[in-house]
Amino acid sequence: MAKTDDFTKMMKDMMGSFPIDMSAMQESFKTQASLAEKMSKVAIEAAEKSTEISSKWTKDTLTKVSDITTVKEEPTDYTKALTDFASAQAEMAAENMAAFAEVAKKVQMETVELMLAAGKDMGEDMTAAAKKATDEMTKAAKKATAK
Repeated sequence: MAKTDDFTKMMKDMMGSFPIDMSAMQESFKTQASLAEKMSKVAIEAAEKSTEISSKWTKDTLTKVSDITTVKEEPTDYTKALTDFASAQAEMAAENMAAFAEVAKKVQMETVELMLAAGKDMGEDMTAAAKKATDEMTKAAKKATAK
């Protein structure tokens, strides 16, 4: 009688000859997690600095508003107080917008640096994984042809 081949065993043997190394995937995951951590740090620092700027601006504005609300001796003093307030607000706005622009500039520069470094790291990871996979495939092919 004819004996049928055991294809399950043959497939297991074939797949066993080409092992998959998950360390490359783990390294890729670690690289991605590290990038996410660094990007989060940049975003959180920017949010903290922006909050500080906004808080200071609000406090300064409230101080200036309290100057307006005090009782004045002459009606012209109210006009002068409003003019001083408007002038101070324009000056504070310019200063604070410049501070916000510096925060944005820092975030942009750090993001570009992180992305360049991540691209380099990922490229190195992919090159190492490809080299390792090629070496393993070559060994497996030599082993399979040697039988």
